[in-house]
Amino acid sequence: MIHSSATGTVVTIELDRVDKRNALDEQMLAGLSDAFTSAVDAGARAIVVTGRGSVFCAGADLSGPVYDPGFLDRLVGTLQQIEATPIPVIAALNGSALGAGLQLAMAADLRVMAPDAIAGIPAAKIGVAVDEWTIRRLVSLVGAGQARGMLIGCDPLSADRAHALGFANRIGDVTDAQHWASMIADLAPLTLRHYKMVLNEDGARTEPAADRLAAMMQAWESDDLAEGRAARAEKRAPKFSGR
Repeated sequence: MIHSSATGTVVTIELDRVDKRNALDEQMLAGLSDAFTSAVDAGARAIVVTGRGSVFCAGADLSGPVYDPGFLDRLVGTLQQIEATPIPVIAALNGSALGAGLQLAMAADLRVMAPDAIAGIPAAKIGVAVDEWTIRRLVSLVGAGQARGMLIGCDPLSADRAHALGFANRIGDVTDAQHWASMIADLAPLTLRHYKMVLNEDGARTEPAADRLAAMMQAWESDDLAEGRAARAEKRAPKFSGR
């Protein structure tokens, strides 16, 4: 479900679970982690990550182990690995990037979005809550007002709006991302590594306060989460109670 190919010193990593809209499960996360490790070990100077089909990544697989703490630990660990990869990473959003798909795009250094791609975090529609890294990195990339709309209002972010805000560095397809990556791969790698380290020090990895962490876990352990799961299985709108 993860494919890697190299052109010169640029490695392209593709999510290939088209029947599930490239939704992430534990197997995909393990494959993604291995692909990034292999690319760096092989001497890649830039990585492009994209999805096959019409969707970049629809998020975590809600029919799988997404509700298990082990899956969340694996997801967080994989995002941290991508963020800490010592070479530039470009996310080529060929289509929608939702939930964990948006987190994957935010762990990259640069983003190229297809004109019809959207980004969003619909967590409040199913009763789950994203971590503080996601919230803070989203604020860092799109601004506080837009982030509030995406988180609290579940408003999707269009490619044009994303480009205007700076979330999307360029509008284009995976070929455009690969061409840009090949140009970046010729730049001074130690300089780029330093820039990555400084730019990622935006406060997103600051340890959350205990009360905020407890508030997030309360959502994950709530009756509302169970209601969100049931509503999805029964193909109906959820009725949340705040408990």
